[in-house]
Amino acid sequence: MDIYKENNSFGHGSVIMVFAKNPEKGKVKTRLAKTVGNEKALQVYQKLLRITKSVTDQLDVSKQIWYSRFVDNDDIWSDGNYEKQLQKGENLGLRMQHAFEKAFADGYQNVVIIGSDCSALNPELIEQSFRILNSHEAVIGPASDGGYYLLGMSAFYPTLFEDKPWSTSSVFEETTRQFEEMNISYKQLPVLNDIDTEEDLKASNLVIDS
Repeated sequence: MDIYKENNSFGHGSVIMVFAKNPEKGKVKTRLAKTVGNEKALQVYQKLLRITKSVTDQLDVSKQIWYSRFVDNDDIWSDGNYEKQLQKGENLGLRMQHAFEKAFADGYQNVVIIGSDCSALNPELIEQSFRILNSHEAVIGPASDGGYYLLGMSAFYPTLFEDKPWSTSSVFEETTRQFEEMNISYKQLPVLNDIDTEEDLKASNLVIDS
């Protein structure tokens, strides 16, 4: 990809971090499971993980997979040059804060984090986010439920991850308000749909084999 060759902040200086839950029945997609059952919820999440990996496999940057409970040394992420890490922190914000802090401490210049709930995410959007970080301090991809599916930074701002009601409809709004209060230059990506409920699943392009 030419965009990586034209700027030193791509390639070795950039990293995509995937936050994922270990795919265990009864422990993933719990809101979805309330209406479709634990088995189908697990199938949906496993499909989302495969989609996410197919997207990040195409990126010419350093890649990391961050597990929620334990590092799995023999799973789909074992193929494709992914550095495996374990999330640390009492809530999602602190877990992301720790991951960003480690990435910048390790010398990365542009750091992007995504979840594993968005079937509409594509390589071009993530590439666009890295391009944005060449001229802005942050980039954010809003989810239709009021959260965000992607966050990227070219510098570490730990307060962005503190004192927020995670998994609520105000996370994106509060984060962008912080950007503006802290004079952090940022750009916004298109709104995409995270799959958390049966309604989200029906509105998505995800097909689950019966």
